[in-house]
Amino acid sequence: MANGSRQAAWEFFGSELKRRREGTGFTQAELGARVFVSGGYIGQFEQAIRKPQLDVAQRIDTLLRSDGFFERMWHKLIDDKRYAGYFAAVVELERTATKIAEFAPALVPGLLQTAGYARAVTLAANPFATDAYVEEKVTARLDRAHVLADATRPMYWAVLHENVLRIPVGGAATMSGQLSHLVGVVRERTAVVQVISYAAGAHALMTGDLRLMEFEDAPPTAYTETSFSGTLVDDPAVVKRAQHTYDLLRAVALSPEASLALIEATAEDFRRCAPTT
Repeated sequence: MANGSRQAAWEFFGSELKRRREGTGFTQAELGARVFVSGGYIGQFEQAIRKPQLDVAQRIDTLLRSDGFFERMWHKLIDDKRYAGYFAAVVELERTATKIAEFAPALVPGLLQTAGYARAVTLAANPFATDAYVEEKVTARLDRAHVLADATRPMYWAVLHENVLRIPVGGAATMSGQLSHLVGVVRERTAVVQVISYAAGAHALMTGDLRLMEFEDAPPTAYTETSFSGTLVDDPAVVKRAQHTYDLLRAVALSPEASLALIEATAEDFRRCAPTT
């Protein structure tokens, strides 16, 4: 679904929500209280500024007795089967974010991955997958990176643990190419990248990754993920705490200049180790 038609469909979602809400006599605040979001969020859903999470759409269906209408619409609009269901909504939000800030403890973030690196990651998690399946996943990951090439690209900041640079995903040649790509992204001023070195020791997020997103006309979100599930949060108190944690990560990371030098040196180390053809 093209972005224009997708937005029009979300606008229909919002207008239908408003029509049915008003038909039942609920104010935005009353409906919001019953589906565990604020009245302001209901207003943003109705204006197609913000997209509801699946569980919110389901609760709206129950309360408005809409026979699954909003859940079906949600599935139709968040329809990219190349991504896990819990991550599809995050991909949708990436397209409208004005700022994305990520922390990666062990893996190059998807928006910065090369095809070779993405292929190695996919194969490691799916050793019996068909070539077609692997290439579909790789293509989907590379497609996401287009948001960083658009004229309206978000401000992008990544904090990587040194693990990300050292784990030889796909072998030395693949890692050399991946780290060289990171260098190019930084030198083109597409992203700011910092590295938390081993010497930094303990840091504020020892237990996992974190992604923060900000938007022009909607509240910020925080997203965390494990191998089998993800959690997208827009509760202001939780997001504020996540933002504070990210500030602590940046504080212990190397400067952007020192980080770039470390990435370049590590890329060169892998290049020297790569087999020659």
